[in-house]
Amino acid sequence: MPIEFAPFAKAEYDRRIALVRESMAQAGLDVLFITNPSNQNWLTGYDGWSFYVHQGVILTMDGDPWWWGRFMDANGARRTVWMEEENVLHYADRYVQSPDVHPMEDLASHLRIMGFGDKRIGVEMETYYFTARAFATLAMGLPEAEFVDATTLVNWQRLIKSPEEIGFMRRAARISELVINRAVELAEPGMRKHDLVGELFKTSVQGEDDSWGDYPAIVPLLPSGEDASAPHLTWNGEALKKGEATFIEQSGCFRRYHAPLCRSIFFGKPPKYMLDAAEALTEGLNAGIEVARPGNRACDIARALDVELQKVGIDRPARCGYAVGLSYPPDWGEHTVSLRAFDETVLEPGMTFHFMPGLWMDGWGIETTETILIREDGPAEPLCNVERKLFVKD
Repeated sequence: MPIEFAPFAKAEYDRRIALVRESMAQAGLDVLFITNPSNQNWLTGYDGWSFYVHQGVILTMDGDPWWWGRFMDANGARRTVWMEEENVLHYADRYVQSPDVHPMEDLASHLRIMGFGDKRIGVEMETYYFTARAFATLAMGLPEAEFVDATTLVNWQRLIKSPEEIGFMRRAARISELVINRAVELAEPGMRKHDLVGELFKTSVQGEDDSWGDYPAIVPLLPSGEDASAPHLTWNGEALKKGEATFIEQSGCFRRYHAPLCRSIFFGKPPKYMLDAAEALTEGLNAGIEVARPGNRACDIARALDVELQKVGIDRPARCGYAVGLSYPPDWGEHTVSLRAFDETVLEPGMTFHFMPGLWMDGWGIETTETILIREDGPAEPLCNVERKLFVKD
């Protein structure tokens, strides 16, 4: 695809590739094979629902990257990557989901032809899209090569967002606002959850003006009552009930960039313990955002939150956030920085996090979360603008 139709300018892709190559040099890599679809997109622009088959990007220390994948998906690559036709490689359909042959046999052949049969090859060992059989087949096809685990090598280069990326996240944040506001408007006792989720999907895809909505990396999470004691339940055909809290965790998505947001709704009069917890949660978010400044650390955010929660007797052992941005299913996190008490990562301008201190208690739960941007100075900026509280519909 001509570069003028790509989501970003060529200079932005050049910047990204230079960052990755610097890390490759530090790791002593001759070539990097990238299977994480978020990393593929970040480097080449490739965008398609084809990650259920083997595909990837080959990056060497010079020249343009190569996209490699299934024959029928090569047209999708030609429509979305910024490189020229000769940098789109494909394997025959006979390799797809076959017990007898494997796509990695084709990849091994390409790497041998390129001269990397006996070189140091970085692969993403801990990713959802690179199977045990894939690695075994690739290693068998390149017996003289040395394989190096480069699981998050590209992920860490994505941590500080460019102004263009932040612009996309702001558009995703506006969609997140629309979805949460729609949920608060529509939700009421007696409404079936799947009917509510249908409306939220519609809102998220419609977006606003030219900020159309893409599919998010995670579906809406919408548990109620005792189910809200678990963080990752979705929805069912049951009706919303009076006397229960429901949280809605979702994210707007624009050109694969996310800005997750969650708010909770209680139908009826909330018990005092829930009101106290919700207030402490809001104060903890405020405190964490206040210390989320350049030069401070990821752990400082988590500790500021813990101080407020402990005032009402809540000890929260889980991390309270993570780096977020460009993602594909099944996760919108970037798998780098975590907001927790022992992560010493120094905060820098341009980092973006989902600050999500959900409370999953014994028999109930609530969530209030924000996507935050580390600014040049001062406290972090929440990208969404929805009141930070437990919503009550009595």
